[in-house]
Amino acid sequence: MPNFAANLTLLFTELPFLERFEAAAKADFTAVEFLFPYAFAVEDIKRELDTHGLKLVLHNLPPGDWDAGERGIACLPDRVQEFRAGVATAIRYAQGLGVGQLHCLAGKAPAGVAGDVLRQTFVSNLRYAAAELGAAGLRLLIEPINTYDIPGYYLNRTQQALDILDEVGADNAFVQYDIYHAQRMEGELGTTIKNNLQRIGHIQLADNPGRNEPGTGEINYAWLFKHLDAIGYTGWIGCEYKPATTTLAGLGWREQLTA
Repeated sequence: MPNFAANLTLLFTELPFLERFEAAAKADFTAVEFLFPYAFAVEDIKRELDTHGLKLVLHNLPPGDWDAGERGIACLPDRVQEFRAGVATAIRYAQGLGVGQLHCLAGKAPAGVAGDVLRQTFVSNLRYAAAELGAAGLRLLIEPINTYDIPGYYLNRTQQALDILDEVGADNAFVQYDIYHAQRMEGELGTTIKNNLQRIGHIQLADNPGRNEPGTGEINYAWLFKHLDAIGYTGWIGCEYKPATTTLAGLGWREQLTA
């Protein structure tokens, strides 16, 4: 059976953030992930993880001004120093919280900047981040995100991510494969995961359309979970979906689709 981690950015959102850890543990999750820890003290988050026996499997590098619509700054040539400062902050949190991998949001491609400049900036920033994370014993992840949910996002497809990682050339850099985003952009989920299993460091899920629980849309999750077991995926799967009603009301999919 797959190892599921509750994404506390989207699940249990009826509760204040620091109360979601207890709710996740009571719902039989043994691990959690979330977008960003930076609004809270390391000590406060660590206390919740330890109190409720939870493992943190993922959080993101700082994204720029999220509330203003920014979705990462790694491809932005005028924000390199800010990006590097964010890497240092993320490592400090990661070491305090015991998480072993961090996701780097690529960002939206700004108008008027040549494609080769964006790629050079992204690759250079990833090399820097991979080196800094590697020195701290951490893995770096990059995730293709669909352009319907985030128009203009720089990184959209699995092969694009693999090509960029080839150019980065870091042995601690991997793909974060989000099933929902991949379904919207390219399909071929089972084959793509199998063919690139050794380069996928983390998997996330939601169904399509709607980005709701598995079993609410077109993706055959019962088959896909068996497939992940069969090909030997042993990592965590982050539940990064929007509950159709409430988190607890929708959790029946775990038993229904993994039997």
